[in-house]
Amino acid sequence: MDITSPLASPRKPGARKLQILQTLATMLEDPKGEKVTTAALAARLDVSEAALYRHFASKAQMFEGLIEFIETTIFGLINEISAKENSGLKQVRSMIAMLLDFAQTNRGMTRVLIGDALVNENERLQERMNQLLERIETSLKQSYRLAVTEQELPESFDPAARASLVVAFVIGRWHRFAKSGFRKTPADGLDAQLPALLV
Repeated sequence: MDITSPLASPRKPGARKLQILQTLATMLEDPKGEKVTTAALAARLDVSEAALYRHFASKAQMFEGLIEFIETTIFGLINEISAKENSGLKQVRSMIAMLLDFAQTNRGMTRVLIGDALVNENERLQERMNQLLERIETSLKQSYRLAVTEQELPESFDPAARASLVVAFVIGRWHRFAKSGFRKTPADGLDAQLPALLV
């Protein structure tokens, strides 16, 4: 589910909590990239700041909710790709496309992914994002290793080095997307660039 999609009913259990996260994600889509305060978030929701803290112990906990959404979605899709695709290179291709598409679909989350929205927030949030990127790199490495095993790539190929390069490429695309005010799409020109990343 796209976290920014409208809620069916605010009376459902946990609906207010989800509504807070959806509103936070929407506010992060502001192309100016201004820092979101709890006061501004409360004003957007037309509630008091105290009402926010009835659902979340802190602002950091709100960001943790967004990061949890990112983790669940991205690794759910990576698992689907790995289960469906026997070719290591096709797995990598699909993962790259998915990571770029995720950013385009969830613009506010892109600012969380690149750490932009986490500046001056609790340092454990950035640590968690770093761990997420390491897990993505590990998944790519496994797919490249599969490609070597299946002889899609030569034995001399270095899966770790290439997985690191792909993660740097994806992060660069996320940055470019966010810093352009979400005008330059992450997957722009990807088909022409993929061969350099795959072999």
